[in-house]
Amino acid sequence: MEKVIIVEGKSDKIKVETVMKDNVEIICTNGTISIAKLDELIEYLYDKEVYILVDSDDSGEKLRKQFKRELPEAEHLYIDRTYREVATAPEQHIATVLLGADIDVHADFL
Repeated sequence: MEKVIIVEGKSDKIKVETVMKDNVEIICTNGTISIAKLDELIEYLYDKEVYILVDSDDSGEKLRKQFKRELPEAEHLYIDRTYREVATAPEQHIATVLLGADIDVHADFL
């Protein structure tokens, strides 16, 4: 099954791409997401393995709640609250989080 990771912004996407070895599609929501856009996304993600990796802040939590409601089968990945943002979390931490979801990462980040 094809894997997809949903992140908030471009800098999050770049950070995840740096660490990840697997060829996994990364989708940016660019912050909050409209219902129309979300419906479109849900349709696209229908037969894919979906991972949600968003910041540990208010906007990230809001987005996460939206996905939990609309896409209950998605798996939620969490970064440590001390880092707050995916983009500013250390590569090693992101690698560990991804590895926990069976997503292959570059060994030098472990």
